[in-house]
Amino acid sequence: MNRIDSRRKLGALVGVVVLIGAGGWVAGTQVRSPADAAAAHRAPKAGPVTVAVQRQSLTATVVASGSVEFASPRPLSLAGSVGTGAAAAADGEGAEQRITKAPAAGAEIKEGDVLMTVNGRPVFALGGSVPMYRALGPGSSGDDVKQLQKALQRLGFDPGSSSGTYRQGTATAVAAWYASKGYEAQKPSAADQQQLGQLQQAVSSAQETLLTTDSESAGDSAGDSGSGTGTGTPAPQSSTDAQVHDLQVKSAKKALDLANAALSTFQATYGTKVPAGEVVFFPKLPVRLNKVTVKTGDAATGQLGTVTSSDLEVQAVVPGTDAELLRKGMAAELTTTDGKKAKGTVTALGTGAASSTSTSTSTSTSAGAGTTAGDSDGSDGASQESTTTDTASPVQLRISVSDPGDLVGEAESEAAVKVTIKIGASDGKVLVVPLAAIRTSSDGNARVQVERDGKLSDVHVTVGLSAAGLVEVRPTGGTLKQNDMVVVGE
Repeated sequence: MNRIDSRRKLGALVGVVVLIGAGGWVAGTQVRSPADAAAAHRAPKAGPVTVAVQRQSLTATVVASGSVEFASPRPLSLAGSVGTGAAAAADGEGAEQRITKAPAAGAEIKEGDVLMTVNGRPVFALGGSVPMYRALGPGSSGDDVKQLQKALQRLGFDPGSSSGTYRQGTATAVAAWYASKGYEAQKPSAADQQQLGQLQQAVSSAQETLLTTDSESAGDSAGDSGSGTGTGTPAPQSSTDAQVHDLQVKSAKKALDLANAALSTFQATYGTKVPAGEVVFFPKLPVRLNKVTVKTGDAATGQLGTVTSSDLEVQAVVPGTDAELLRKGMAAELTTTDGKKAKGTVTALGTGAASSTSTSTSTSTSAGAGTTAGDSDGSDGASQESTTTDTASPVQLRISVSDPGDLVGEAESEAAVKVTIKIGASDGKVLVVPLAAIRTSSDGNARVQVERDGKLSDVHVTVGLSAAGLVEVRPTGGTLKQNDMVVVGE
């Protein structure tokens, strides 16, 4: 029993010695001298940095940030006073103009609709390019009258003609149009009625004066006949009396002519009128009341709000260098922050693109914008409307949205959108390399360095479209194919 225990102890001791020896050997293999450690951390031998030539389609784009808005904003204001009742001052002059029913923001206004009421009088919307600037009534002539007559015809109220002169037919059509909306057209004022009466009285007085003058002359002639000669032959009238009589008759006739002329002139302008403040002409209808800056009870002066069309547009700003690549008619893709998409078209660049209500300060970035080397079409790339030549200055960009789709609700809050404009594309799949791979010699020729079997060789190329840091290349001397390794750095 003791012999067995001794053998066990001896075996255990031998095992311990073996383990200790093995551990020492392992530790010894991990220990390095300072020289060995320095050699292990030495940088590898320098060599060129290369990437593979790819074959792919290439698309160049300009990307900008913008905001979606309703198009064609213009201020809303009245050209003058609204009308009044017949007992008030002429054309409402001197009467305080107060809004009695304010315009409603967001409402769509069609031709013939009432925008608002002022002092209980309607303010109508009509189509026309000539702004309202005066009261229109009998005797008025001009393009604004013709515009009114054509609008009446479109609304179904025949003015008789659209000659541009306001006659009785136009007055009748205006009265019928107002009545169809529940209002009475502006009739002659109390002052007009009083003036008409005075002119009519002046004509009557002139007629009486002429009759009196004639009758006095006839009486004088009869009284002088039969002066006691017994023969009944009238005594001749003195030449002086005859001359005085003629002058009196001529004067009375002239006074009557003047009175009739004054009455006719006034009557030509007397009748149903359209006050300057009761019509607003819009170049295109319908319009949308985008913003309203007044409320019921406010004075109807100055700018009352802003109207727009129902169309959508995007206002954006791009750097001048990117603007040189753009031209009117280019297609644009619009993307909201939540992923909604719509299609648009570039309609204006430069000063012609600025919105009168736009206060956007959004910046624009070029994401892989590029051109074809040697492209001589740059005259079409710059804005036809911009007068800015400083390529460092930002340029305003306007994009129309032909099919708004999901963007309709975004215009209410002028939501931000990303604008992507395609400015060029390769003809299918082409060989592309990073821009850093292109080397240009002093004579302007481009080349790339290709590494094959550890050796470098130059391959001359022509450069095409560039986008997203890549450029199309076509070999002109030597061979270049997909997966060849080109040098982009040392």
